[in-house]
Order: sequence, then structure tokens, then C-alpha cells
Amino acid sequence: MTSSRVAIVILNYNGRHYLQQFLPDVLKHSAGYEIWVADNASSDHSLEWLQEYYPEVKTLTISENKGYAGGYNNALWQISAEYYVLLNSDVEVTENWIDPVISFMESDEKIAACQPKIRAYDLRTHFEYAGAAGGYMDYLGYPFCRGRIFDTREEDLGQYDDEQDVFWATGACMFVRADAFHEAQGFDERFFAHMEEIDLCWRLLNMGYRITYSGKSTVYHVGGGTLHKSNPQKTFLNYRNNLIMLFKNLPKGRRWKTVIFRLILDGVSSVRFMATGAWPDVLAILQAHFAFYRMIPSLTKGQKRSTFRSPLYFRSVVWEYFVLGKHRFTQLTGIKLPITPK
Repeated sequence: MTSSRVAIVILNYNGRHYLQQFLPDVLKHSAGYEIWVADNASSDHSLEWLQEYYPEVKTLTISENKGYAGGYNNALWQISAEYYVLLNSDVEVTENWIDPVISFMESDEKIAACQPKIRAYDLRTHFEYAGAAGGYMDYLGYPFCRGRIFDTREEDLGQYDDEQDVFWATGACMFVRADAFHEAQGFDERFFAHMEEIDLCWRLLNMGYRITYSGKSTVYHVGGGTLHKSNPQKTFLNYRNNLIMLFKNLPKGRRWKTVIFRLILDGVSSVRFMATGAWPDVLAILQAHFAFYRMIPSLTKGQKRSTFRSPLYFRSVVWEYFVLGKHRFTQLTGIKLPITPK
């Protein structure tokens, strides 16, 4: 197997229409870099189309749909490179989108992962939901971003053109150091999809690595390409996986107290779904809770938890957003950057 410096890896599942739309720009703006499409058992003849129109793109076939976590694990075990670029098929890349990020990562070998600026494909002046300008998380496990808190997306006015540490980097376009990825044993495949990248970043932080953001590179993300935002399956995965992530990574003294509080807040969230008549989402939350309960023995067995406690946002972003009306990242107070232990 030959090794390359940077391998761009697009995980595909019945996304031929996105490949047709966005792959030409990936090829145009990624000259000199190795491009792979790892196919998660698609049924839309994606690989046949690739072989006919883009034979220069390398492909991998995964025997069944293993989701984002299992699909990428399967693919990256087979690809040798110094850096992986995990790119969603529904992302439009731009000129010079790779070099600034790689240059920043090479400035410190402790940088395990980095994301570019993520703008919305449907509203190109604004940040996109999944990632925006770098991810954070409050002490109750609610993720948010610079440039996006819940459903509020900020206009990009250059306020986040910096390079800095964050708590998590989005899986929509994640640059990750291959050695660090494999040292962490990749994604936790129990997640299947959603929040597996936050779990990975949390584990990498606890291993002594840095997670970063570079505002010198910009891509545009469609979002919801595999599961629409309102899909009950997405609701199930988000609620279940959030509980899994907290149970796995929180210090032992905080684990149960936080998880129980989250279960209560999930109940409040169910009431909001009821009010809008979204009963399938209410059922999905109940199913997520019972799925989490069944997984607790396997999550506990053989678990090794780092004594290093990654700093989070030690306030409730839910309270500040919905009660205090703080809808912009700069309105939040007490944000702490993840500090890597020496």
C-alpha cells in the first residue's frame, strides 16, 4: 500500500446526486492530493458512475451500511496517509481549502484535528448548523458552535477568521492526523451516526491532543444529506448518542448526576415535540432512552477513563438561549478553551 501525505476521503451512501454536484469542485480544488470515495453499500450505482466518469478517484467498497462511524473506520484502516480529510459528499469546497489547515496542523504535532469555516450552502453569507466556526459543549452535554447556537446562524462578517482551539471539530469536514486517529482507535461504532466526532474529539483531548479551527479555509455544507433534520431516526440517534457520549467521557463523580439531569431535560424536550404534533419524535426520544439503558453494561465494562477533565462551558446554553435570549456566541460569558495537559 502506498502512503500519501493527505488523503481526502468521502463517505458515500446513496449520494450519487451529491457526487455529481460536488465532486468536480473537489477534484478542481484538490489537485495533487489523493481522493477516495468509500461506499457504504449504496444501491444507487454510485461506484459504477464513478468508474465511468471519474476513474482517477480511488474507491473502497464496504459490504454493508455501517453508518458514519463504522464506514469511516473501515475505510481509514485501509488508507495510508499522514492526514485524513473526512469530507461529506454534500460539501462544496473552495479554492485553497486544504493548505491553510494542513499548515496550521503542522505547526504543532499535538493538533490532532482541525475544521475549516463551515458556511451554509443554502444561505451562503451565514454559518452552517453542523460545525460553523468550531464546536463547544456546555456542562450538560448540549453542543453549540461559534456562529451557531441551536437554530440561530450568524452572518459571517469576518468575526471568526482566526485560528484557535475548540472543543470539537465537525465531521462534515474534519482534518485529522492519521496517527492520532488510530491511536484513539477511531470512531466508536456504537454511535453509528451523529455525535461520534464529538466523542472522538473529547477522547483526543483527554489523550493530550488539541482540537482546532482554521478560519483561513472555507467550505459550504448542504446539511441533512443523509437524514433530514426532522427525521425521527435522526432524533433517536442524537438523543441516544448524547447520553452515550456523556456516560463514556464524564468524570466518574459527575457522570450519573449529569445523565439523570439530561434525562429530565429530554422529557421537557418531548413536551415541546408534543406541542407541535411531532409524535414520531416523542417516540424516538423514548426509544433512545431505553436503547441507552440497554447499553450501560457494555459502556461500563472495561472502561478506562482519563483523569484529565476537559474544560466545557460551565453554564447552561439552553438557559442562556431560551430564557436569557443570548443567541450569539459572543454574548456567552465564561467560555473556556480546552487546555491540553502538559
